[in-house]
Amino acid sequence: MYPLLFRTLLTRFDPETAHHAGMLVIRLAGIWPFSWAARALTRPDPALRTSALGREFASPFGIAAGFDKNAVGAYGLGALGFGHVEIGTVTALAQEGNPRPRLFRLTRDRALINRMGFNNRGADAASRRLRALRARTDRPVIGANIGKSRAVEVADATADYVRSATLLAPLADYLAVNVSSPNTPGLRTLQAVETLAPLLSAVKDAAGSTPMLVKIAPDLADDEIEAITRLALDLGLAGLIAANTTISRDGLTTDAATVEACGAGGLSGAPVRARALRVVEIVRATAPDPRFCVIGVGGVEIAKDVRALLDAGATLVQGYTGFIYRGPLWARQINRGLRAG
Repeated sequence: MYPLLFRTLLTRFDPETAHHAGMLVIRLAGIWPFSWAARALTRPDPALRTSALGREFASPFGIAAGFDKNAVGAYGLGALGFGHVEIGTVTALAQEGNPRPRLFRLTRDRALINRMGFNNRGADAASRRLRALRARTDRPVIGANIGKSRAVEVADATADYVRSATLLAPLADYLAVNVSSPNTPGLRTLQAVETLAPLLSAVKDAAGSTPMLVKIAPDLADDEIEAITRLALDLGLAGLIAANTTISRDGLTTDAATVEACGAGGLSGAPVRARALRVVEIVRATAPDPRFCVIGVGGVEIAKDVRALLDAGATLVQGYTGFIYRGPLWARQINRGLRAG
């Protein structure tokens, strides 16, 4: 039913408009009695429970940052079967992001290109939402993903991240530091170890007892991934998220003119699956201790894809683009596939 709806109706709308419409349905799924009905249909099997980051996850499969930027749909996403929800990316300052259009479907490739630019209402607004969510005992595990405000110079990034961490870390189950989006000028330069070390150290101090992870790009060289993983271990971080969207356009079947017309942005979905798997393998080989949490992200659409990342060493797995192509019962499909083996 959903594939037919996607082909005949949703593709007629701008992808960002369709996303906002879908979020209204997701928010409705978090309101009783709809939440009760959704949970009855999608609740993960108890056998999928996973312990990580000092928390108990109903399933190892969660929704990646970027889907719920402002923590408005987290409860509904949990009701739809996601074991955790990573909200954001949140910046210290509210910002509009890049001009529209900024989200594009590559349907033949089961992929998206986005250059959203961290559009969000800011850390103050997100903290209010997280405080309300924290009071609910039946919510999913919630992570807060933070990034650099566009108006802040790269040289001043540390203070900007620290402000977001100070507001959000006490209210989140874990904190994710995003230094790898391709859509904020200069952001990826922060991944250089000599720059990243003082930034992560300062943010970790601000995060206090909240587990903290760093999210990296798949476009890094293998030795750079190893170096960042060792840095995370040296600093006592709880883990690493592998990986963000890619700036590569290799291997696409969509015609080159269409891809070029989309312009700059991060590519997600099926084309990044192989690289995401390799990044997880590198991280886990560098950090073999299972207490170091590796969250695998990239190219997952069916349970087999999630299982591949788990087998490669991921503790947890996240998805986003597959939701666009699979619809509201996506987490249920993944969880049932994982349970079936």
